[in-house]
Amino acid sequence: MLLAVATRERAACLRRHVGAILVSDQRIIATGYNGTPTGFPNCDEGGCHRCSHPEDYAEGRGYDVCICVHAEQNALLQAAKLGYSVQGSQCYSTLRPCFGCLKELYQAGVAAVYYLNAWAPSVPQEAEAYDALLAEMQERGVSVEPLELPESLLDLRAAP
Repeated sequence: MLLAVATRERAACLRRHVGAILVSDQRIIATGYNGTPTGFPNCDEGGCHRCSHPEDYAEGRGYDVCICVHAEQNALLQAAKLGYSVQGSQCYSTLRPCFGCLKELYQAGVAAVYYLNAWAPSVPQEAEAYDALLAEMQERGVSVEPLELPESLLDLRAAP
């Protein structure tokens, strides 16, 4: 998880920095962080309309015009690009994955998801659907669980 925390530092998103890693057989096979597609201007350079104009979007809305690729998606895409199978792997993310990322992780064969910070949809109907997805994944043997770490481990500053 600490590598996911370190990886999120690469994100240029104006709203939230998220990092994710995929682990198989005790080895890291891919990393990812949230940001615009390769070659696009970063969010802090105006690359994403939603990030550049937050006043135009209510909290949790406007994802359909956000061009950013989520950390979990980037980790899956990196594994695919490098030819690594994610079947049976574990995903460690600094944020509980969104609905879309959970579906993609499941479909790719990821066996477990561990997250550092909770996230849930703010709209009640969407939160209900999200909870149903979590329950369905659990029934199918894919756990989505929080991972507790001591605060001292999360301090990325150099020791004095």
